[in-house]
Parts: sequence; structure tokens; C-alpha cells
Amino acid sequence: MDDQPPRPAPAGARAARKRQAVVRAARDLFLREGFGVGMDAIAAEAGVSKVTVYNHFGSKEALFTAVVAGALDEPLHADTDGPDLSRLADAEDLRAALVDAGRAWALAVRTDAEGRALRTLVATELHRFPELGRAWRSHGPAGHHPAVADALRTLADRGRLAIPDLEVAVLQLYSLLVFPQMVFEQYGTELTEELSERLVVDGVEMFLRRYAP
Repeated sequence: MDDQPPRPAPAGARAARKRQAVVRAARDLFLREGFGVGMDAIAAEAGVSKVTVYNHFGSKEALFTAVVAGALDEPLHADTDGPDLSRLADAEDLRAALVDAGRAWALAVRTDAEGRALRTLVATELHRFPELGRAWRSHGPAGHHPAVADALRTLADRGRLAIPDLEVAVLQLYSLLVFPQMVFEQYGTELTEELSERLVVDGVEMFLRRYAP
């Protein structure tokens, strides 16, 4: 297996830029060539050394998981046009803030062709590369949706939500807000904007009924 011993990932602004370049290069190459693409090719595409790639990710499985997790959470990152989940805990109206986040997340799932291709790639490559499946499962729900997990953790820490099991809460929010949208578009059935809106608004209501303190 194309792997290296784990080590602490590099830190700092320069390291963050290199990490971002590696993820972007890997995303492009995985979509074009599948999981079988070599780490040498990814490093060359990113303009870094192969050692740098391993220093940041340790293995190709970890890099692939980071690429897909990043795509799943991408609409919710602070540096995108979507809502900044890191500020949810400061929102005066948490319900409205969650609905806004849900709308952005659902819209991205329905309209992002590249994200759809990545999800299809995961399903395809899991059969060809069993080690990828093991890495994906070991990552856990919080690792698959880090922006969501971090936001819910902060809300719980500040007493705005009562969450006894973070992994379950992450999966429940994901299932309520975006999983129906993903299933519809993955099988070629168009989900209307009106139905999407109802799913998001009612999904947030159900989530808060469970976790509001």
C-alpha cells in the first residue's frame, strides 16, 4: 500500500497554502484518473515534493478522504460565499442561522457537478481499493464533516445545544438537511426548490426540537 508512517502535519500559513494546493491537485487528478493515480503525479500537479504530500497526509487514502470531506463541507467554509458555521454560536437567532446554512448546503449538493462526481468516485473506488474503504470508515462522521462537527461542538460547549453524542448529531443534521437532496440528484430526479426549502426548514426544526437545551 502506498503509505508512510504518520507524523504531525506541518503548521503555519505557508504549510496551509501547500496543503490547499495538494488537495486541489489531488481533487483534479482523482476526478480525471481515479484513486489509482500516483502520489508523484499529485505532487507534481501541486508544485510540491512527494515528501511534502506525505508530511501533510501520511497516505493516499488519507489524502483521498480529505479531498472528499472537503467537498462535502465546502459550502460551509468561512472562505466561501456560504454561511460561516464558525459564527453559529454567536448568532442571535440560531434557528434562522441554521436554516441559512442548510439552504447553502442543500443548494451546493443539488448544483455542484464536481461534488457529485466525487461522490460517484467514492462508490466506484471502494470496490477496487478495499483499503480506501477502511480509511473512509475509520475517519468517522465528524471527520467526514469537520465544519459541521466543529460548529456543533462549539454550540454544545457554549450551552446553546445539548448534544450527548456528537457523531450521531452530525449524521442526523446531515440526514435531515442534505441526504434527501443527494439521493434525488444522484439518481437523476430533480428536487424542486420548494420541496428543498421545506426539507431544510422542517429539518432544522426537528433538529432543534431534539437538541435545544
